[in-house]
Amino acid sequence: MLPSAATMTAHLDAVRRFIRDVPDFPKPGILFKDITPLLADPTAFTTVLDSISSHFAPRGVDKVLGVESRGFIFGAALAARMGAGFVPARKPGKLPAAVDRVSYSLEYGSDSLEMHKNSFAPDERVLVVDDVIATGGTASAAVALARTQGANVVGIAFVIELAFLKGRTRLPDDVEVFSLLTY
Repeated sequence: MLPSAATMTAHLDAVRRFIRDVPDFPKPGILFKDITPLLADPTAFTTVLDSISSHFAPRGVDKVLGVESRGFIFGAALAARMGAGFVPARKPGKLPAAVDRVSYSLEYGSDSLEMHKNSFAPDERVLVVDDVIATGGTASAAVALARTQGANVVGIAFVIELAFLKGRTRLPDDVEVFSLLTY
């Protein structure tokens, strides 16, 4: 049984305490939001999973697409909790069989995501999961990747949203975006 709304709000406030700020990582001037303390606390981790799964359960998710690498942690746990399959979206060259690939631009360059071909059947209901949304490029690419196989992306879930980077503006308007914590 899931906790009440008031209890969940209190738990989310507590979860925020497990997000550690690491200055100048991965480069000078960046304040990195580190989720490893959250993962180490079973109550905080469970609260995150409960919040996301209860939000998206009514949408009938068939598969969860977890974005490398921290999206794997949350995505796999959510898939198991929601009775859904799990599909990893990986950086190029990491998957052993034939893949679909989507390239996307970053602030200083470009990158790509890959997923095994035939990971989704047409119209399967997919939830995309990652730990953080910053500029939105990776999440947008993950949605495009799922759609290349005919999937119906029913939502994108993040633990943390860095709202000042306006990443939501890069995401498709027809997909619900859900973030637990906003900075």
